[in-house]
Amino acid sequence: MEFKPANNIQDLQYFGEFGGVNPSISDSSTYTFLQAKTMFDTFEGNTDGCYLYSRHTSPSNLYLAEALAAMEGTENANVAGSGMGAITPTILQICGTGDHIVSSRTIYGGTYAFLKNFTPRMGIETSFVDITKLDVVEANITESTKMIYCETVSNPLLEVADIKGLSALAKKYNLKLVVDNTFSPLSISPAQLGADVVIHSLTKFINGSSDTMGGVVCASTDFINSQKSVIDGASMLLGSSMDSLRSSSILKNMRTLHIRIKQHSKNTAYLAEKFEADGLKTVYPGLKSHPSHEIFKSMMNNEYGFGGMLTIDAGSLEKANTLMELMQERNLGYLAVSLGFYKTLFSAPGTSTSSEIPEDEQAEMGLTDGLIRFSIGLDNDIERTYKMMKECMKEVGVL
Repeated sequence: MEFKPANNIQDLQYFGEFGGVNPSISDSSTYTFLQAKTMFDTFEGNTDGCYLYSRHTSPSNLYLAEALAAMEGTENANVAGSGMGAITPTILQICGTGDHIVSSRTIYGGTYAFLKNFTPRMGIETSFVDITKLDVVEANITESTKMIYCETVSNPLLEVADIKGLSALAKKYNLKLVVDNTFSPLSISPAQLGADVVIHSLTKFINGSSDTMGGVVCASTDFINSQKSVIDGASMLLGSSMDSLRSSSILKNMRTLHIRIKQHSKNTAYLAEKFEADGLKTVYPGLKSHPSHEIFKSMMNNEYGFGGMLTIDAGSLEKANTLMELMQERNLGYLAVSLGFYKTLFSAPGTSTSSEIPEDEQAEMGLTDGLIRFSIGLDNDIERTYKMMKECMKEVGVL
Protein backbone atom coordinates (compact mmCIF):
# COMPACT_ATOMS: atom_id res chain seq x y z
CA MET A 1 0.00 0.00 0.00
CA GLU A 2 1.43 3.38 -1.01
CA PHE A 3 2.32 5.66 1.89
CA LYS A 4 -0.11 8.62 1.96
CA PRO A 5 1.31 11.25 4.29
CA ALA A 6 -1.62 13.70 4.18
CA ASN A 7 -4.06 10.93 5.05
CA ASN A 8 -2.03 10.12 8.14
CA ILE A 9 -2.53 13.69 9.31
CA GLN A 10 -6.28 13.64 8.70
CA ASP A 11 -6.58 10.47 10.78
CA LEU A 12 -5.37 12.29 13.91
CA GLN A 13 -8.15 13.49 16.20
CA TYR A 14 -7.69 16.17 18.86
CA PHE A 15 -10.50 17.79 20.83
CA GLY A 16 -10.15 20.96 22.88
CA GLU A 17 -10.76 20.69 26.61
CA PHE A 18 -14.30 22.10 26.16
CA GLY A 19 -15.07 19.95 23.13
CA GLY A 20 -13.56 22.35 20.61
CA VAL A 21 -12.74 21.01 17.15
CA ASN A 22 -9.21 22.41 17.57
CA PRO A 23 -7.09 21.38 20.56
CA SER A 24 -6.91 23.94 23.34
CA ILE A 25 -3.78 26.10 23.36
CA SER A 26 -1.56 25.65 26.37
CA ASP A 27 -1.10 29.26 27.46
CA SER A 28 1.42 28.55 30.22
CA SER A 29 5.18 28.58 30.48
CA THR A 30 5.21 26.47 33.65
CA TYR A 31 2.98 23.74 35.03
CA THR A 32 1.87 22.82 38.54
CA PHE A 33 2.08 19.49 40.36
CA LEU A 34 -0.19 18.15 43.10
CA GLN A 35 2.72 16.24 44.64
CA ALA A 36 6.40 17.12 44.90
CA LYS A 37 7.44 13.57 43.95
CA THR A 38 5.68 13.90 40.57
CA MET A 39 7.78 16.98 39.83
CA PHE A 40 10.94 15.02 40.63
CA ASP A 41 9.81 12.08 38.47
CA THR A 42 9.03 14.44 35.58
CA PHE A 43 12.53 15.93 35.79
CA GLU A 44 13.85 12.37 35.57
CA GLY A 45 11.71 11.75 32.49
CA ASN A 46 9.63 9.03 34.15
CA THR A 47 6.12 10.47 33.86
CA ASP A 48 3.95 10.52 30.75
CA GLY A 49 1.34 13.22 30.40
CA CYS A 50 2.96 15.58 32.90
CA TYR A 51 4.39 18.94 31.89
CA LEU A 52 7.07 20.84 33.72
CA TYR A 53 8.21 23.87 31.71
CA SER A 54 7.51 24.96 28.15
CA ARG A 55 11.15 24.86 27.04
CA HIS A 56 10.93 21.11 27.65
CA THR A 57 7.61 20.71 25.87
CA SER A 58 3.96 21.73 25.98
CA PRO A 59 0.71 20.02 24.98
CA SER A 60 0.43 22.31 21.93
CA ASN A 61 3.95 21.44 20.78
CA LEU A 62 3.29 17.73 21.21
CA TYR A 63 0.12 17.91 19.07
CA LEU A 64 2.09 19.54 16.25
CA ALA A 65 5.00 17.12 16.64
CA GLU A 66 2.64 14.15 16.44
CA ALA A 67 1.10 15.48 13.21
CA LEU A 68 4.54 16.04 11.66
CA ALA A 69 5.74 12.55 12.66
CA ALA A 70 2.59 11.15 11.04
CA MET A 71 3.31 13.17 7.89
CA GLU A 72 6.88 11.86 7.57
CA GLY A 73 6.14 8.37 8.86
CA THR A 74 8.61 8.51 11.75
CA GLU A 75 8.16 7.29 15.32
CA ASN A 76 8.45 10.74 16.84
CA ALA A 77 9.22 14.42 16.24
CA ASN A 78 10.34 17.52 18.12
CA VAL A 79 9.42 21.07 17.09
CA ALA A 80 11.69 24.11 17.36
CA GLY A 81 11.42 27.88 17.08
CA SER A 82 12.95 28.01 13.57
CA GLY A 83 14.38 25.79 10.85
CA MET A 84 17.92 26.51 12.03
CA GLY A 85 16.69 25.73 15.55
CA ALA A 86 16.01 22.21 14.28
CA ILE A 87 19.12 21.83 12.09
CA THR A 88 21.84 22.96 14.49
CA PRO A 89 20.88 20.82 17.53
CA THR A 90 20.55 17.79 15.25
CA ILE A 91 24.09 18.22 13.94
CA LEU A 92 25.44 18.83 17.45
CA GLN A 93 23.54 15.85 18.89
CA ILE A 94 25.23 13.51 16.43
CA CYS A 95 28.68 15.11 16.09
CA GLY A 96 31.35 16.26 18.54
CA THR A 97 35.03 17.15 18.61
CA GLY A 98 37.02 15.17 16.05
CA ASP A 99 33.99 14.12 14.01
CA HIS A 100 33.48 14.67 10.30
CA ILE A 101 30.42 15.36 8.12
CA VAL A 102 29.91 14.79 4.39
CA SER A 103 27.45 17.44 3.20
CA SER A 104 25.89 18.46 -0.06
CA ARG A 105 27.66 21.51 -1.46
CA THR A 106 24.33 23.18 -2.34
CA ILE A 107 22.36 23.69 0.84
CA TYR A 108 20.61 26.57 2.54
CA GLY A 109 23.07 29.40 3.21
CA GLY A 110 22.51 29.33 6.97
CA THR A 111 23.25 25.61 7.17
CA TYR A 112 26.32 26.08 4.97
CA ALA A 113 27.61 28.88 7.22
CA PHE A 114 27.03 26.76 10.34
CA LEU A 115 28.99 23.82 8.92
CA LYS A 116 31.69 25.91 7.22
CA ASN A 117 32.33 28.63 9.81
CA PHE A 118 30.82 27.67 13.17
CA THR A 119 31.24 23.94 13.82
CA PRO A 120 35.03 24.01 13.16
CA ARG A 121 35.26 25.95 16.45
CA MET A 122 34.05 22.74 18.09
CA GLY A 123 36.45 20.52 16.14
CA ILE A 124 33.81 19.31 13.67
CA GLU A 125 34.93 19.33 10.03
CA THR A 126 32.76 19.12 6.90
CA SER A 127 33.51 18.03 3.33
CA PHE A 128 31.16 19.68 0.82
CA VAL A 129 30.53 17.46 -2.21
CA ASP A 130 28.28 17.03 -5.23
CA ILE A 131 25.61 14.97 -3.46
CA THR A 132 24.27 13.62 -6.77
CA LYS A 133 27.48 11.60 -7.29
CA LEU A 134 27.40 8.67 -4.89
CA ASP A 135 30.98 7.67 -5.70
CA VAL A 136 32.18 11.16 -4.67
CA VAL A 137 30.16 10.98 -1.46
CA GLU A 138 31.69 7.58 -0.63
CA ALA A 139 35.21 8.76 -1.47
CA ASN A 140 34.88 11.53 1.13
CA ILE A 141 33.81 9.24 3.98
CA THR A 142 36.59 8.79 6.55
CA GLU A 143 36.97 6.88 9.82
CA SER A 144 35.78 9.97 11.69
CA THR A 145 32.67 10.59 9.54
CA LYS A 146 29.45 10.46 11.54
CA MET A 147 26.86 11.96 9.21
CA ILE A 148 25.77 12.49 5.62
CA TYR A 149 23.79 15.73 5.37
CA CYS A 150 21.71 16.80 2.39
CA GLU A 151 18.52 18.46 1.22
CA THR A 152 16.04 16.37 -0.76
CA VAL A 153 15.81 19.21 -3.27
CA SER A 154 18.71 21.57 -2.71
CA ASN A 155 18.55 25.30 -2.10
CA PRO A 156 18.85 27.04 -4.51
CA LEU A 157 20.08 24.87 -7.40
CA LEU A 158 17.31 22.26 -7.03
CA GLU A 159 19.72 19.33 -7.15
CA VAL A 160 17.95 16.12 -6.12
CA ALA A 161 19.51 13.72 -3.62
CA ASP A 162 19.24 9.98 -4.26
CA ILE A 163 18.04 9.21 -0.76
CA LYS A 164 17.90 5.44 -1.26
CA GLY A 165 21.48 5.44 -2.55
CA LEU A 166 22.70 7.71 0.25
CA SER A 167 20.88 5.56 2.82
CA ALA A 168 22.70 2.47 1.56
CA LEU A 169 26.02 4.31 1.97
CA ALA A 170 25.06 5.51 5.46
CA LYS A 171 24.20 1.97 6.53
CA LYS A 172 27.39 0.55 4.98
CA TYR A 173 29.57 2.91 7.05
CA ASN A 174 27.29 3.14 10.12
CA LEU A 175 26.51 6.84 9.59
CA LYS A 176 23.39 8.91 10.19
CA LEU A 177 21.67 10.20 7.05
CA VAL A 178 20.10 13.58 7.86
CA VAL A 179 17.80 15.05 5.21
CA ASP A 180 16.32 18.55 5.09
CA ASN A 181 12.97 18.06 3.30
CA THR A 182 11.82 21.71 3.42
CA PHE A 183 11.44 22.04 -0.38
CA SER A 184 9.46 18.82 -0.85
CA PRO A 185 6.96 18.07 1.95
CA LEU A 186 4.49 15.31 1.02
CA SER A 187 6.05 15.00 -2.48
CA ILE A 188 8.92 12.95 -1.03
CA SER A 189 9.03 11.05 2.28
CA PRO A 190 12.76 10.62 3.11
CA ALA A 191 12.22 8.41 6.17
CA GLN A 192 10.36 5.91 3.97
CA LEU A 193 13.44 5.86 1.70
CA GLY A 194 15.94 5.20 4.49
CA ALA A 195 16.79 8.59 6.03
CA ASP A 196 17.49 8.48 9.77
CA VAL A 197 16.47 12.06 10.51
CA VAL A 198 14.15 14.35 8.52
CA ILE A 199 14.18 18.09 9.13
CA HIS A 200 11.85 20.85 7.97
CA SER A 201 11.75 24.58 8.25
CA LEU A 202 8.05 24.85 9.12
CA THR A 203 8.31 28.54 8.18
CA LYS A 204 7.97 27.58 4.52
CA PHE A 205 5.43 25.28 2.80
CA ILE A 206 4.16 23.49 5.89
CA ASN A 207 2.88 26.64 7.59
CA GLY A 208 2.30 28.32 4.25
CA SER A 209 1.29 31.81 5.34
CA SER A 210 4.71 33.43 6.00
CA ASP A 211 3.59 34.63 9.43
CA THR A 212 5.72 32.53 11.76
CA MET A 213 9.01 30.69 12.06
CA GLY A 214 9.30 27.07 13.07
CA GLY A 215 11.31 23.90 12.62
CA VAL A 216 10.94 20.18 13.25
CA VAL A 217 13.13 17.12 13.63
CA CYS A 218 11.39 13.83 12.69
CA ALA A 219 13.19 10.66 13.78
CA SER A 220 13.09 7.63 16.06
CA THR A 221 11.82 8.03 19.60
CA ASP A 222 15.32 7.25 20.90
CA PHE A 223 16.86 10.10 18.88
CA ILE A 224 14.14 12.61 19.78
CA ASN A 225 14.46 11.69 23.47
CA SER A 226 18.24 12.16 23.27
CA GLN A 227 17.70 15.68 21.87
CA LYS A 228 15.21 16.50 24.64
CA SER A 229 17.31 15.14 27.52
CA VAL A 230 17.74 17.66 30.34
CA ILE A 231 21.22 16.21 30.92
CA ASP A 232 22.83 16.48 27.46
CA GLY A 233 20.12 17.05 24.86
CA ALA A 234 21.12 19.64 22.27
CA SER A 235 17.56 20.86 21.62
CA MET A 236 16.85 21.16 25.33
CA LEU A 237 20.10 22.89 26.25
CA LEU A 238 20.33 25.24 23.27
CA GLY A 239 16.77 26.38 23.98
CA SER A 240 15.41 26.62 20.43
CA SER A 241 11.85 26.09 21.65
CA MET A 242 8.60 26.88 19.86
CA ASP A 243 5.87 29.02 21.40
CA SER A 244 2.56 27.20 21.98
CA LEU A 245 0.52 29.87 20.16
CA ARG A 246 2.70 29.42 17.08
CA SER A 247 2.57 25.63 17.14
CA SER A 248 -1.24 25.66 17.33
CA SER A 249 -1.34 28.05 14.36
CA ILE A 250 0.94 25.81 12.26
CA LEU A 251 -1.14 22.73 13.17
CA LYS A 252 -4.28 24.41 11.79
CA ASN A 253 -2.47 25.29 8.56
CA MET A 254 -1.23 21.70 8.18
CA ARG A 255 -4.83 20.60 7.61
CA THR A 256 -4.70 22.15 4.12
CA LEU A 257 -1.11 21.20 3.29
CA HIS A 258 -2.03 18.38 0.91
CA ILE A 259 -4.30 20.69 -1.12
CA ARG A 260 -1.72 23.49 -1.20
CA ILE A 261 1.17 21.26 -2.27
CA LYS A 262 -0.86 19.88 -5.17
CA GLN A 263 -1.63 23.42 -6.38
CA HIS A 264 1.95 24.64 -5.88
CA SER A 265 3.19 21.68 -7.95
CA LYS A 266 0.57 22.09 -10.66
CA ASN A 267 1.32 25.80 -11.13
CA THR A 268 5.09 25.34 -11.03
CA ALA A 269 5.04 22.51 -13.56
CA TYR A 270 2.96 24.67 -15.92
CA LEU A 271 5.33 27.64 -15.70
CA ALA A 272 8.48 25.49 -15.94
CA GLU A 273 7.30 23.87 -19.17
CA LYS A 274 6.34 27.25 -20.66
CA PHE A 275 9.60 28.93 -19.64
CA GLU A 276 11.70 26.08 -21.05
CA ALA A 277 9.72 26.13 -24.32
CA ASP A 278 10.43 29.88 -24.53
CA GLY A 279 14.16 29.14 -24.47
CA LEU A 280 14.87 30.15 -20.87
CA LYS A 281 17.41 28.11 -18.92
CA THR A 282 14.89 26.57 -16.52
CA VAL A 283 15.56 24.13 -13.67
CA TYR A 284 12.64 22.14 -12.23
CA PRO A 285 12.69 18.47 -11.13
CA GLY A 286 9.49 17.87 -13.10
CA LEU A 287 11.18 18.67 -16.42
CA LYS A 288 12.71 15.77 -18.33
CA SER A 289 15.75 17.99 -18.89
CA HIS A 290 16.50 17.94 -15.13
CA PRO A 291 19.49 15.63 -14.54
CA SER A 292 17.74 13.91 -11.62
CA HIS A 293 14.21 13.84 -13.06
CA GLU A 294 14.06 10.04 -13.03
CA ILE A 295 15.47 9.80 -9.50
CA PHE A 296 12.83 12.24 -8.24
CA LYS A 297 10.13 10.21 -10.03
CA SER A 298 11.38 7.01 -8.40
CA MET A 299 11.10 8.55 -4.91
CA MET A 300 7.98 10.70 -5.14
CA ASN A 301 4.44 10.31 -3.83
CA ASN A 302 2.87 10.85 -7.25
CA GLU A 303 -0.26 12.79 -6.30
CA TYR A 304 1.76 15.68 -4.81
CA GLY A 305 3.85 16.43 -7.90
CA PHE A 306 7.38 17.80 -8.23
CA GLY A 307 7.06 20.69 -5.78
CA GLY A 308 6.71 24.46 -5.94
CA MET A 309 10.30 25.62 -6.61
CA LEU A 310 11.92 26.49 -9.93
CA THR A 311 14.83 28.59 -11.13
CA ILE A 312 15.55 30.50 -14.32
CA ASP A 313 18.70 32.28 -15.43
CA ALA A 314 18.06 35.88 -16.45
CA GLY A 315 21.60 36.25 -17.81
CA SER A 316 22.93 38.85 -15.37
CA LEU A 317 22.27 40.20 -11.88
CA GLU A 318 21.12 43.51 -13.36
CA LYS A 319 18.51 41.82 -15.56
CA ALA A 320 17.43 39.53 -12.70
CA ASN A 321 16.89 42.49 -10.35
CA THR A 322 15.07 44.57 -12.98
CA LEU A 323 12.80 41.64 -13.84
CA MET A 324 11.94 40.92 -10.20
CA GLU A 325 11.18 44.58 -9.50
CA LEU A 326 8.91 44.74 -12.56
CA MET A 327 7.07 41.53 -11.64
CA GLN A 328 6.48 42.86 -8.13
CA GLU A 329 5.24 46.19 -9.53
CA ARG A 330 2.67 44.26 -11.58
CA ASN A 331 1.58 42.17 -8.59
CA LEU A 332 2.91 38.87 -9.94
CA GLY A 333 4.63 38.14 -6.67
CA TYR A 334 6.95 39.59 -4.08
CA LEU A 335 10.69 40.26 -4.16
CA ALA A 336 11.35 38.41 -0.94
CA VAL A 337 13.30 35.50 0.50
CA SER A 338 11.63 32.38 1.94
CA LEU A 339 9.13 30.15 0.17
CA GLY A 340 5.82 28.36 0.43
CA PHE A 341 3.67 31.52 0.57
CA TYR A 342 0.31 31.76 -1.23
CA LYS A 343 1.83 34.47 -3.43
CA THR A 344 4.82 33.80 -5.66
CA LEU A 345 8.12 34.85 -4.07
CA PHE A 346 11.33 35.46 -6.02
CA SER A 347 14.90 36.34 -5.15
CA ALA A 348 18.43 36.21 -6.56
CA PRO A 349 20.01 33.62 -4.22
CA GLY A 350 23.63 34.61 -4.93
CA THR A 351 23.04 37.96 -3.24
CA SER A 352 20.45 36.82 -0.67
CA THR A 353 19.74 33.35 0.73
CA SER A 354 23.09 31.92 -0.42
CA SER A 355 25.21 35.02 0.12
CA GLU A 356 27.06 33.23 2.93
CA ILE A 357 28.71 31.07 0.26
CA PRO A 358 31.89 32.73 -1.13
CA GLU A 359 31.67 33.88 -4.76
CA ASP A 360 34.29 31.44 -6.02
CA GLU A 361 32.40 28.52 -4.48
CA GLN A 362 29.11 29.83 -5.90
CA ALA A 363 30.71 29.80 -9.35
CA GLU A 364 32.07 26.29 -8.86
CA MET A 365 28.64 24.88 -7.97
CA GLY A 366 26.94 26.69 -10.86
CA LEU A 367 25.19 29.43 -8.88
CA THR A 368 25.23 32.27 -11.40
CA ASP A 369 24.59 35.98 -10.83
CA GLY A 370 21.48 35.91 -13.01
CA LEU A 371 19.83 32.99 -11.25
CA ILE A 372 16.30 33.75 -9.97
CA ARG A 373 14.71 31.34 -7.49
CA PHE A 374 10.93 31.21 -7.67
CA SER A 375 8.57 29.84 -5.03
CA ILE A 376 5.42 29.64 -7.15
CA GLY A 377 2.18 30.60 -5.44
CA LEU A 378 -1.38 29.31 -5.44
CA ASP A 379 -2.61 31.44 -8.37
CA ASN A 380 -6.02 30.29 -9.61
CA ASP A 381 -5.34 31.45 -13.19
CA ILE A 382 -1.75 30.38 -13.83
CA GLU A 383 -2.13 30.91 -17.59
CA ARG A 384 -2.74 34.63 -16.96
CA THR A 385 0.25 34.73 -14.61
CA TYR A 386 2.46 33.19 -17.30
CA LYS A 387 1.37 35.67 -19.97
CA MET A 388 2.06 38.61 -17.65
CA MET A 389 5.47 37.21 -16.59
CA LYS A 390 6.39 36.68 -20.25
CA GLU A 391 5.57 40.34 -21.01
CA CYS A 392 7.85 41.41 -18.16
CA MET A 393 10.64 39.19 -19.48
CA LYS A 394 10.32 40.67 -22.95
CA GLU A 395 10.42 44.23 -21.61
CA VAL A 396 13.58 43.52 -19.59
CA GLY A 397 15.28 41.66 -22.45
CA VAL A 398 15.38 38.29 -20.74
CA LEU A 399 13.35 36.88 -23.65
